Amino acid sequence: MLPAILLFAVTYVLMLTFSRYRPYFALTSGLVFILTGMLPLEDILPSLDFNVLLMIGGTMGLVQLFIDSHMPERMADGIMQRVPTVQWAAVCLSLFAGIISAFVDNVATVLMVAPVALEICRKLKTNPVPVLIAIAVSSNLQGAATLVGDTTAILLGSALNMSFLDFFVYNGKPGMFFAVEMGAVFSAIIVYWLFRKEKGVIEKTNQLTEVTDYVPTVLLFGAIGLLICASFAPDSWNLPDEINGIICCTLLAVGLVYNYLKSRTLVSITGPLKAIDFETLGLLFGLFLMIGGISHMGVIDALAQLLADLGRGNVFLMYSIIVWASVLISAFIDNIPYVATMIPVIGGLAVQMGCDPTPFYFGLLSGATLGGNITPIGASANIAAIGILRKEGYEVKNTDFFRIGIPFTLSAVIPAYIYLWLVFGV
Repeated sequence: MLPAILLFAVTYVLMLTFSRYRPYFALTSGLVFILTGMLPLEDILPSLDFNVLLMIGGTMGLVQLFIDSHMPERMADGIMQRVPTVQWAAVCLSLFAGIISAFVDNVATVLMVAPVALEICRKLKTNPVPVLIAIAVSSNLQGAATLVGDTTAILLGSALNMSFLDFFVYNGKPGMFFAVEMGAVFSAIIVYWLFRKEKGVIEKTNQLTEVTDYVPTVLLFGAIGLLICASFAPDSWNLPDEINGIICCTLLAVGLVYNYLKSRTLVSITGPLKAIDFETLGLLFGLFLMIGGISHMGVIDALAQLLADLGRGNVFLMYSIIVWASVLISAFIDNIPYVATMIPVIGGLAVQMGCDPTPFYFGLLSGATLGGNITPIGASANIAAIGILRKEGYEVKNTDFFRIGIPFTLSAVIPAYIYLWLVFGV
């Protein structure tokens, strides 16, 4: 395992140090994992999350059609009419992203909300970097609120045979939803405080931007509706694992055909396709290969066993270790394979300790979902937001992200940590 750990660690240090070259470091590291045999050829395709890659690519193209229709400007005008200052605009946008993300994938949420945020910042002549970071971390937070909010929630729900309503009331007690929302309240206060210097008053105007075409908006909101429906689809339907990506790419194809029929020009197709950020896709591609490599080499399994050994015999200590170790680990590796590995480990631990595994399971979900907010490459939603900003000409420094991500994470995890123990652990 040592070579895999060293390669993984060195790559992450390089990606955090030289942010402009993250995709190249990730892809190079993934190639090294393959060439050295730490990621066997037969494990390459299973390591790649094509659902996420297809969904990001398809949604990016849809979002460009959405932007070209001037709908984000119209929505920005509507928001600016209803909030008094830039500070409140940032809070409302982060909360809005969180609400959507409770039912739609986090990455899709960021890609959909970002154009509105960028347009507001453009009109107000303010820096969009902290606003988009706040949107990304808010979407990550709400992913654990419902059964359909994030892949990790789906994994846990499937393992425990939970229904959608079980996230609201579980075994007769207030469920995971309320732990997340308690964290959301505190994190909203943190966002309000972080933007305390943005007191610029928003000038009200009765003139709203004219929308040139409503079809892209219908397609984008249609994507939201279909993504929600796909999340509720029963297993008997046997939908492919890449269903979310297929939905987004299919709707993009419909949008491109419509765009071409309307204008009869090649640029009507190439324009939206050029908006797809292949550097972001390359970064995710490389990260998936790296994580597949350390998974194959047993690093994630070893981490899970180490956690089990550290907390053996003390339920509260075990619960605390699971939550905070999950936060730390998920800041650096994809939380999906980690959660998938830890679910059976936790089940075995609970049997050995003779205790209710519920606080362990919910603590795992809470910590693993929120841990990605600590670093700029800890979650796909963060990577997507940074990619959008880079295309707009803004470089996101690590300090920019840490300034928001770390206090946001702590303000969300601590209330959930206390709540889950008091409700399910005591």
